[in-house]
Amino acid sequence: MKVLSKTDTKLRRNLLILFAAGLLFWSSLSCLLPTLPLYLEEVGATKQQIGILMGGFAIGLLLFRPWLGQLADKRGRKIVLLIGILVVAIAPLGYGLTNSFPLLMVIRAFHGISIAAFATGYLALVADLAPPNHRGEIIGYMSLVNPIGLAVGPALGGYLQAAAGDTALFLLSAGLGGLGVLCIVPVVNPPIQTQQQAKDQKTNFWRMLVSPRVRIPAFVMLMVGLTVGSLHTFAPLFIKSTQVDLNVGLFYTASAISSFSGRVFIGRASDRLGRGLFVTLGLVFYSVSMVLMWLANNVSIFLIAALIEGAGGGTLIPMVSTMMTDRSLPQERGRIFALCIAGFDVGIAIAGPVFGFVAEQFGYRNIFGVTAAFAGLGILVFLTQSGKNLATSVRFALGRGEDVYALNKI
Repeated sequence: MKVLSKTDTKLRRNLLILFAAGLLFWSSLSCLLPTLPLYLEEVGATKQQIGILMGGFAIGLLLFRPWLGQLADKRGRKIVLLIGILVVAIAPLGYGLTNSFPLLMVIRAFHGISIAAFATGYLALVADLAPPNHRGEIIGYMSLVNPIGLAVGPALGGYLQAAAGDTALFLLSAGLGGLGVLCIVPVVNPPIQTQQQAKDQKTNFWRMLVSPRVRIPAFVMLMVGLTVGSLHTFAPLFIKSTQVDLNVGLFYTASAISSFSGRVFIGRASDRLGRGLFVTLGLVFYSVSMVLMWLANNVSIFLIAALIEGAGGGTLIPMVSTMMTDRSLPQERGRIFALCIAGFDVGIAIAGPVFGFVAEQFGYRNIFGVTAAFAGLGILVFLTQSGKNLATSVRFALGRGEDVYALNKI
């Protein structure tokens, strides 16, 4: 990490502590990823109820993301980070206490607040700290917490559930979150508030969403949210239904390893080649992965699909984050990130209930044919709508032109 070695001691310390907290947060969250749908099936939930419960995670995201984005801009990033890490430490304890559908829905929605808070605060703080000329590279490095956590968590959760049961799994998830709280405490929040910035915060939050710099990335994230939501909810059940001998945790681990592998190089390349090309590539990877899931009938195809899906996430998510950093001022980044990622939240919220119905009527396999089409729609919209006209859109999306919505003053 050559660019980190050139930063001052305080900044480097802040980034490393933040990185450790991010690892613990995503490990806590992801250790439940392959196991929670199976647990819900064991306690008697139907396919559609599983979809609704897993999608219920996004209720907390959607309800609290706007407020948390404003809080990050008004009170600083640290308080929002603390809210997120505290929720991820508390929520897992609730799953094992009841098998009541309404109560599980409440717990699941509460758990969703964790990502609404932590992801918003984390992205905004990293963007504040990153030097503009190395922004893609720094965000690429710092976004590694997600694939590393997703590599460790699902495999650990899957094996622990099999060996020690659900209670041990929930305790592990809560414990990892508790360690994350200790990491957040020493984080130093840089001052970003000025009198002019406070005045700027009066801008209507939702009015930002319809601005051209935000609405297309938010739509792209909606398509990705539908894809990821269906994958995280139904991939474990689909793999089980095919009777393929594959530990579901390994599926997610393969995805995470692939996501990890390219982030640093892609972030550095985007500082030279622009963000649009890599957003497009990420969407292509997602579409191809879902086609493979639709066709999968053996271990090899499932793992190849996981690797390509991981490449999609490793390319797209940090690039959209970096692009929105380019398109926002420090005093509005919390709200801009909250709005853009809200598209992802809506996708996850819709994916569970809608594709639960698809699974009931047409089976798990056909879910992934539909999500491949959604990813393809994301490609089409980004290629044609990401600039002020068709020509600038296509050039930016293919790495042949600048982002017309990037701000000169960052």
